[in-house]
Amino acid sequence: MKKTILMIYPKIPVTFWSNDYALKFTDKKSGMPPLGLLTVAAMIPDNYELKVVDVNTTELNIKELEEADLVFISAMIIQIDSFEEVVKLCNQLNKLVVAGGAYPMGCYEDIKGVDCFVLNEAEITLPLFFRDYENGNLKKIYMSDEKADITKTPPPRWDLIDINLYASMALQYSRGCPFNCEFCDIIEMYGRRVRTKTPGQFLGELNGLYETGFKGPLFIVDDNFVGNMKKTKAVLEAIVQWQIEHDYPFHLYTEATIDLAQRDDILNLLVQAGFIHLFIGIESPDVNTLKKAQKTQNIRADMLESVKKIQRRGINVMAGFILGFDTDPEDIFDMQIDFIQKAAIPVAMVGLLGALPNTQLYRRLEKENRLIRDTIVTGNNVDPTLNFIPIMPKEKLLEGFKRVVTEIYKPENYFQRCTDLIRRMPDKHKIKMHRNKSNRSAFFMSLWKQSTSGYGRHYLCFLYKTLCHNWRIFPLAVLLAIQGHHYITVAKEIFKGDYLKDKKQRTIGKTRKITTDDPLRATRKRDPLCGCPAAER
Repeated sequence: MKKTILMIYPKIPVTFWSNDYALKFTDKKSGMPPLGLLTVAAMIPDNYELKVVDVNTTELNIKELEEADLVFISAMIIQIDSFEEVVKLCNQLNKLVVAGGAYPMGCYEDIKGVDCFVLNEAEITLPLFFRDYENGNLKKIYMSDEKADITKTPPPRWDLIDINLYASMALQYSRGCPFNCEFCDIIEMYGRRVRTKTPGQFLGELNGLYETGFKGPLFIVDDNFVGNMKKTKAVLEAIVQWQIEHDYPFHLYTEATIDLAQRDDILNLLVQAGFIHLFIGIESPDVNTLKKAQKTQNIRADMLESVKKIQRRGINVMAGFILGFDTDPEDIFDMQIDFIQKAAIPVAMVGLLGALPNTQLYRRLEKENRLIRDTIVTGNNVDPTLNFIPIMPKEKLLEGFKRVVTEIYKPENYFQRCTDLIRRMPDKHKIKMHRNKSNRSAFFMSLWKQSTSGYGRHYLCFLYKTLCHNWRIFPLAVLLAIQGHHYITVAKEIFKGDYLKDKKQRTIGKTRKITTDDPLRATRKRDPLCGCPAAER
């Protein structure tokens, strides 16, 4: 008789980038499925029966736990509360608990109630776990620094979830990044040599998703999709042909570096392939700060003009911004607000700098004796927790952060950026969104709720201007308006009163190395349409 493994993805709390309020306009329960967990499922031997429970879409049933022989849990740090609840319940039922993901990797020495930790890249460590489990010789920890050959990584097990519960799907093409940003842990985890799947392999995963019947947004979760331009061009050419043959069932979005703006061939292929959004790490408009942070790819060309160039091709730029660098000038808060408005970036992810373990930044601050021990970066962009002593006085930094986010998400400022973006796009450009019951319901819910809200005038004016400028991209305008409802609502709720001063910090032992056991960093990221990428660790 087959043994049963229950795979659990804990609840993600409401955050600034979770888009919970936007999802309420639809019949969807979550922004994106647990891609890493579904890919791990594909690596588990056939002699096990699998069941996946995503607590973000489905309530955990006690009977399912009772019937399971093993329980697998994967979690980001932001899921810690739900993670602990699940582990406690498993312990009460005497279930063998196996854990992995960004949170266990960073804090496994302090986590109680877990029997085994399967860490780093699952293609390497998961077989070691099953070898010992089946031989009755389990170890507490399975780790390896070996990098996986992802051309051998199996496609995710879509059959284990109800795809109708998700607003977007996700796939991975590559791992790694060639750049050397001081604050980033990607090169530490995945290396600076970009590993990619083959074009044929990736098309096979597109086919697998297409066969489920899903049509709509598809997030390619790579931390830098254009890390290897030559290979990116090859896979884009294959995607273009596939999309044409299948009548464009997916509209795509991903993460990339701003230097792609200098590659017209790549930009043209992105548009032809059906990409309508790109998330770009801009971080700071201050050139000196970018140099000190070693983000030199951002200063090879004028960033504002690069953003505009991408937008003029018909691609919406979403971007990340960071406050708290040592070299931030006194007027950095005004600089950030001004850049975001001029660049017409509706979805601007502004967060405080965090010193992630196993990064150059962390090691430098440790040498300078500026790390705040026993404090972790929670992954919530509006959490004021700092795990290092900033150069700028802390209260000034927090108040400035609050002002930036409050200002850019004032309704008049948000919808002005949306309007400027629409006007910047090509006159004949068309955004294809699939006409289905969910999208229609979302539109009518948006009309009813947003037109009667306190910012109804700005909302209706934006939609009217879009129709006058180019009715072909009206679906994008509706999407931006619905997203805006979430950002505007949460900005008001989170930043009212003295939230930033009064919020308690949560500590878990000593901050340690944070990597991931899952083969996809998607387990520690959120969809930038339904949650910020790389923001929630």
